[in-house]
Amino acid sequence: MKPATVISETAQPAAHLRLVSGRAAGDASGIKLSGVSKTYRTRDGDVPSLRPLDFHINDGEFFVVVGPSGCGKSTLLKLISGLLPPTTGEILVEGEKVTTPHGNVGIVFQNALLLPWRNILKNVMLPIDMKRLPRDKYLPRAKELLKLVGLEGFEKKLPWQLSGGMQQRASICRALVHDPRIMLMDEPFGALDALTRERMNVELMRIQRETGKTVLLITHSIPEAVFLADRVLVMTERPGAIAAIYDVPLPRPRSLDAMADPVFTELVQRIRKHFFSQGALD
Repeated sequence: MKPATVISETAQPAAHLRLVSGRAAGDASGIKLSGVSKTYRTRDGDVPSLRPLDFHINDGEFFVVVGPSGCGKSTLLKLISGLLPPTTGEILVEGEKVTTPHGNVGIVFQNALLLPWRNILKNVMLPIDMKRLPRDKYLPRAKELLKLVGLEGFEKKLPWQLSGGMQQRASICRALVHDPRIMLMDEPFGALDALTRERMNVELMRIQRETGKTVLLITHSIPEAVFLADRVLVMTERPGAIAAIYDVPLPRPRSLDAMADPVFTELVQRIRKHFFSQGALD
């Protein structure tokens, strides 16, 4: 694939499929990346992962990143969470520079990663125990979150007693229990079957709508990206760069019927053209 450049608002997509760049540069809310790149230093030499990225995720936005395997999507999530330092550039979360892991972020991984010896409620409370926060303050919140995702009555069950989808709901509760402003999600439904994945997509949108969290989700699935997102960032092959950022003009709340909307179909096809003409997306 040829190196891609950022497509600006001067490009000419279909009238109802807009390319956008986020809020004004001076807006301190949400997440802002300025010239952020990542190169891994190895014994065999430097391995570029991300070329310089500039974009802004708005406060309360559902922002989805889609791209081929190895393009740096997971690296991007780790940079924003503070788990990795950028090689160049600056990341701001709510106006504060990210230099270390910070408490205003909850992370959901592809696998639920629940501790098998802790029941579901204790798994959800794990961040509270690790941060040594007051349990009496957060225990009611943990129970309310489990109720929100339909796991009321399963608090004392062990992870193996729950289905994969139920375990992933519990992992979402764990990410939310300390009330972060931002949820970072790395292929959270990749290990689920297609039907469960669709149900979890609808569930996730409901949770985001009811909690007002800012969500950054990474996926390989173009239909999933368009279905969930307010905006979709399309990445190139490694070293990852921004090919385009698309606004998703589908109204909310959304049901699975939105996938039959011509706007949905056209945007999915438009994003696919970034990859499948080159055979680049897994």
